[in-house]
Amino acid sequence: MEKLNRSIIGVTMILALAFCLRVYHSGTYGIYLDEKYTMIISQGIVMEGANQKEVFFTPGKTVFTPAEFWKKKNLSDFIEANIRGDIGNSPVYYGVLWVWMKIFGLSDFSARFPSVLFSTLIVLLLYVFVKRHFKSESLALISAFLAAIEPFFVAYSHMARNYSMSFFLTLLATHLFLLIVQKQRESKPTWKLLIAYGFTLTVSVLSHYLTVTVFMCHGLYVLLYVRPLVVWRTYLITAVAGLAMVSLWFIYGGGKYTFQTLAYQAQLYKSVSLTNPLNNEFGEVLPATLVNVANKSLPVWADLFIISNGLGQLSTLGIRNLAIAFFFGIIAVGIFHRFRRKEKIPPAVLIVYPLLFLAGLPLFTVPNLQLVVAAALPSFVYILAFGIRHYTTKKQQPLMVFLFILTLFPTLFLILMAFKNGHTYGITQRYSGFSFPYAVILIAFMVKELSEIPMIFRSVLAMTILLQFFFITRLLNAIYLDKAPKYTYFYIPRGPNPHYAAAQQIKKLYQPGDTVVYPSRRLYFRDDIEKTYWPYSIQDAQLTNLYLPKDAGYVQRMDTTEVDKIKLVKAGSRQEIVLFDLKGKTHRY
Repeated sequence: MEKLNRSIIGVTMILALAFCLRVYHSGTYGIYLDEKYTMIISQGIVMEGANQKEVFFTPGKTVFTPAEFWKKKNLSDFIEANIRGDIGNSPVYYGVLWVWMKIFGLSDFSARFPSVLFSTLIVLLLYVFVKRHFKSESLALISAFLAAIEPFFVAYSHMARNYSMSFFLTLLATHLFLLIVQKQRESKPTWKLLIAYGFTLTVSVLSHYLTVTVFMCHGLYVLLYVRPLVVWRTYLITAVAGLAMVSLWFIYGGGKYTFQTLAYQAQLYKSVSLTNPLNNEFGEVLPATLVNVANKSLPVWADLFIISNGLGQLSTLGIRNLAIAFFFGIIAVGIFHRFRRKEKIPPAVLIVYPLLFLAGLPLFTVPNLQLVVAAALPSFVYILAFGIRHYTTKKQQPLMVFLFILTLFPTLFLILMAFKNGHTYGITQRYSGFSFPYAVILIAFMVKELSEIPMIFRSVLAMTILLQFFFITRLLNAIYLDKAPKYTYFYIPRGPNPHYAAAQQIKKLYQPGDTVVYPSRRLYFRDDIEKTYWPYSIQDAQLTNLYLPKDAGYVQRMDTTEVDKIKLVKAGSRQEIVLFDLKGKTHRY
């Protein structure tokens, strides 16, 4: 009972830490581009107004009100908004968010809070997952703690996007899948679990299409380890039933244009990679050569593991410096291997082993202490191998293979698709983020094994881990300050939401007879999905109206001669008050 109480206290403290790290600064900064689409789509509105023709594009009608903007939407509106705004992806997430904001109101903080909750639930589910399948309380607590402080999870919990929800759902699906495997081996009924698994498969894919990479891993496990063949029938029926439900969305819903749009985007990004790979609106999009794919994927691989986070940034650390660090690190592993089981370690080893981690400092062209962590990386890999061997049984070997497949396959899938499509645009951490829970478990094995090695080696490696945690803490601080571009996409921090600020000014200053005037920039449509009824943007008007009362009668109009300023024109005097100056892209993110 005392041990159980300690476990409950430990899990509770870890969950409290996870929640605090995620909710802190969650509503501080204005919504970025993808979140703007989240806010609009979740309300059944098409960005740029393809389903708001009567509000913005009726001939002879030059003004509109929030009451007109908030005209009730039906299911077809939500589907069209999803088609045009997110290629039919994530309908389940938008549905969840719509219900959430119906209950708790529409605000940036409210829109992000489901991500905070799902990200915190990942920590709890990971604890349950490890304790159930690896039979180790300590390993489960270590895994939960590492997930709680993982910068990737923290960063994406601050985004009103589907990612945190999708990561949770795929981990839950894997948990259910392993429970089914175990029950079948014990010849116990599994139909309830199969229904739950099929349902989770469906909602996972409809929360993000790339969750299919996780279910491919499940299929690989069945092929490799599930016997007899007759048992495959259960998985096949469940998978077909789940995918049949998904196919209804593709046939009758917003997914029917997905493949068409994906094919168009693949061609677009390939063209950009060949003609303008650096100075374009999409960021760096390179041709899918072996070198380019390797350079693009290296940070993704490194950042997947908290212990190597940041070591893939070649522009910061340099290949030469990493090679030097790894060279000394491999020598250190040789010493570690030779004396790991010795009861008495020679004094020379006590001096040489820690010095090897520092030996590269005079040779590095860039003075960066993270290269010391890089020197320790071979030792960490070595300890991980022994940790897996030490803490798993022969019966658990298939589970460990499965863990590695789940960790590696989603990123390998992105690399394969990069070569197929001819560009590197899709090689990004969030598209393979489903791997993070399993990568966390692997690092937990390494941390647990640290307690079993001789004190001298343990002390040196513990100091290196503390050094890496310094960099992790600095990264978390950069996330909170909106200065971590690999997670937040910004070098210069965003301010508060400009459209929310403009809406507050309108509510404060508007008097009957006044007119709110919005900037309206020229649009250039790429395809029919983007095309709307007017060649000028109404996005600033839409985003501001999100935060205005739904029954308000504020008179508003567009101004195609203005590109930056949201203004209030006073009745009678015609005085113009600038409510917010967006200054080009400065406040549009």
